[in-house]
Amino acid sequence: MQTVLIVIHLLVVLALVGVVLLQRSEGGALGIGGGGGGGAGGFMTTRGAASALTRITAMLAVAFFATSITLTILSRGADTGGGSVLDRAVEEAGETAPAAPAPGGSVLDQLQQLQGQDGPQVPQAQ
Repeated sequence: MQTVLIVIHLLVVLALVGVVLLQRSEGGALGIGGGGGGGAGGFMTTRGAASALTRITAMLAVAFFATSITLTILSRGADTGGGSVLDRAVEEAGETAPAAPAPGGSVLDQLQQLQGQDGPQVPQAQ
């Protein structure tokens, strides 16, 4: 099911890119895209074609979002572990969350206690 939906999703994406590229640029950025010269040689430059492309773009966008949401729901249902990716990464590494710092003392003192060694000497504030 997911494979079929992914193929449909990719086809929708390609069609959406193609339809967006077919539309006429109205920004006129640096004079490229056919936005400036009187309409000679323009492909589908009439008002009706523009509204048809707009409707097709909207339908493809809805299909894109629908397939995206459906793929997300299907992939979430297939996940048996629960939790986030970060939770699973911590579990796989066998690490636990760091202990809360003890009140009092500096961070360096706490690190030295965790390591069980003296480490470099740091001047103390007076």
